Amino acid sequence: MQNNQRTPCENPLWPCAMTGAVACLAGFEDLAVVVHGSSGCYFYPASLVGVPIYGTFLVENEIIFGTESRLAEVIRELEGRYPRIAVVNTCVPAIMGEDIGDLARDGQVLIVDSPGFLGDFEAGYRRALGEVAPEVDPDAAGVNIDGICRTDPFCRGNAIEARRLLNLAGAAVATTFCLDRYAAAHRAAPLTVGTNPDLASGVGTACGSLLGLDAVAGTFERLAAEIDGVDARPVTAEIAWAEARIKKACDKYLRRFDPPRVAISAGYSYATFAAELLDRYLGADIACVAARNDAPGATPTTDFSVIREMILGAEPDLILGSSYEASVAPGAAFVGLTLPLRDRVALSSHAVAGVEGALRLMEEVLNACIDRNRR
Repeated sequence: MQNNQRTPCENPLWPCAMTGAVACLAGFEDLAVVVHGSSGCYFYPASLVGVPIYGTFLVENEIIFGTESRLAEVIRELEGRYPRIAVVNTCVPAIMGEDIGDLARDGQVLIVDSPGFLGDFEAGYRRALGEVAPEVDPDAAGVNIDGICRTDPFCRGNAIEARRLLNLAGAAVATTFCLDRYAAAHRAAPLTVGTNPDLASGVGTACGSLLGLDAVAGTFERLAAEIDGVDARPVTAEIAWAEARIKKACDKYLRRFDPPRVAISAGYSYATFAAELLDRYLGADIACVAARNDAPGATPTTDFSVIREMILGAEPDLILGSSYEASVAPGAAFVGLTLPLRDRVALSSHAVAGVEGALRLMEEVLNACIDRNRR
């Protein structure tokens, strides 16, 4: 296998289980992540997670004669630099059937068997989190934040917005899955709110989602009922203020232009959230929704030829998705909703969850549509 060879499980539209595992583990700042595989297996997640990870960079003779010695060498190099090391097994070592479990030591080295053929991104994310084995401390104060993922373009923005809303309601923040220290995963609070239901951790009792204004309102009502001292009223007031701003902006747009015809391609939760938001406030014609992952009632597809045909058949005025979908209909307005987003500079921490997430998405949509209508 050549060092620059792409592994067959890689799909640029939606990463595989191996990348999902890496994304989960890379969210723990004091955990070294080692991709046990070829350079292709390493460079793909390394280009997405935004933090340093490590690899064994297997070559032909190691695949022929065994990979364990190379992995042990990389682990020795990292010991002393990190309190813990996580090894993500990839397709070739998994197919070879090598038993690398002996390298796991006293909880300091985690072995995550998550080759790409295991399934989709979410499957790998959950498998890695299962190896981390989070624990709930019944006496821990605060509320956990869920659904944060290093490969998500809205990772940091969602975390900041979730923390802001919890603080606004008087709730402390407990553990953030997965953007925290490793030890925090083992003293999680009993209650959890999510920013992306596709990546629900299952840690603690789920109190709802922060994806969408109605969801935010319902979640904070439940938190107020569960936790003494939490007051949902400041959050409810902010939701009302945000909704009024969205309605005013959309009404102004609709006095000048027709509702857009929209094609959406993203993870199921983001895609359905965007579709509901655009339908509710802009009266948009949602021509097609391509979910990139399995979800109840969804027909997932990561086949770009299928998505391309869906978009061409829809003839949309507006596309929400990645740079791939944008390339299909360059005359349509475009708003980035999922990776990859290329040829764009992204420095600030935009959210898609929470009140600011809803405001930001509608702002991007309206500005993109206005620009298109002025051409």
